[in-house]
Amino acid sequence: MNTDNLDTLFNNLQHDFDLEEPTVDHEKRFLKKLNKQTLADTSKPKNNFWKPFLSIAASLAILVTVFVTTQQEGTVNDLASISPEMAETQNFFTNAIASELTKIEQESNPETKLLIADAMMQMQRLEKEYNDLKTDLSESGEDKRVIYAMISNFQNRIDILQDTLTQIENIKQLKNNTNENSTTI
Repeated sequence: MNTDNLDTLFNNLQHDFDLEEPTVDHEKRFLKKLNKQTLADTSKPKNNFWKPFLSIAASLAILVTVFVTTQQEGTVNDLASISPEMAETQNFFTNAIASELTKIEQESNPETKLLIADAMMQMQRLEKEYNDLKTDLSESGEDKRVIYAMISNFQNRIDILQDTLTQIENIKQLKNNTNENSTTI
């Protein structure tokens, strides 16, 4: 805006300005009211007694909500949760794997130590894949492809353990053949 417009604006608004001064005792009355208000505020007991308890209760409510939510999200389905037949299948594979692991533990010796360690690493990898499949099963709503992949995972574990036992037997036979040849020579 240029100065001519400003001058025109102020000239037009000149009679609208409040130029009256307050009365002489205005400041005293204002301070008196202000003092009354501050005295009234300090004389009233504050209801802050419940505030700490309410904040603790709110914190506990939030913690419980978070805990319940994470527990519900943490439920992951496995084969046994699909049907009784799948529960039997899972039990069968679990028992077969436990049996094969027991056999491998019994055959453990210094010559087979590396072979068994390698098999256990492969088993851990398959166990991780199985846990991922359980998550996929929960998300997919019992998709047949995921169920088949879970069963294949069990079969792969059993195959690894059986192959390891076969290799352990081969090592034992090779050792026996070497011992027999060394004693006959």
